[in-house]
Amino acid sequence: MTFRDRFFSNWGRAAAQQLDFGGAHGAVELTKRHPSFSLSKQGAVTGNLRVNLSWRMRTSDFGDRRGRIQGLRHPMRKFRPEMVQAQGPAMVNVDLDLACMYELQDGAKGVVQPLGNILGSINSPPYVQLSGDDRFGSGSGETIYINMDHRAEIKRLLIFVYIYDGTPAFDRTHATVTLYPGNGPRIEIALEERAPEARSCAVVMLENVKGEIILRREMKYVYGFQAELDRLYGWGLQWGRGYKTKV
Repeated sequence: MTFRDRFFSNWGRAAAQQLDFGGAHGAVELTKRHPSFSLSKQGAVTGNLRVNLSWRMRTSDFGDRRGRIQGLRHPMRKFRPEMVQAQGPAMVNVDLDLACMYELQDGAKGVVQPLGNILGSINSPPYVQLSGDDRFGSGSGETIYINMDHRAEIKRLLIFVYIYDGTPAFDRTHATVTLYPGNGPRIEIALEERAPEARSCAVVMLENVKGEIILRREMKYVYGFQAELDRLYGWGLQWGRGYKTKV
């Protein structure tokens, strides 16, 4: 092997060690060991960055097996919202919401979220838009679109997930936030830390650092809602209690 071959072979191994390619089909996973990822260095800073939250209920292994058996006997049940056993005898649904706090370079701050139907805008400030509200953990989940063609106007974006109402049940969900850049592999962050009483979780921060767009895994659970995440990250917004219409 020539010096040139050894150099590029070692360089490739070193580069691969900086990331965890443990996701399905070569996806990059942001983990405690490798928490950051540069979209700029991957050439993934144009077009729309798609951020998707997908989730489904988790009970026990026995419950999962029983659910699969019932699904075979009653195939239409898979189209119904999944139910979970709470700490007491009551049965609850868990409604996870995907949201984003934004801060632009001109000082503008705000939030994009299902609650209050604050869906944002993709072609005008804040250049962040939410697809809608998924209340039952469907296959498509909830999606936020970020217009990376306006990355120079973005200072930071905090992608977070919260439980709208009912019993806190992050520990009973299989939830994953997946980012799909316009170029390169998708990036996955699994909400796998168990925080039974938490109602909100800061998942990933997108920051403009001297023109470089960097993703950083956060995975910080809090026991309150948006206002508590705001205080944690110093956003300085004013919050009030909001409600969704019943379905």
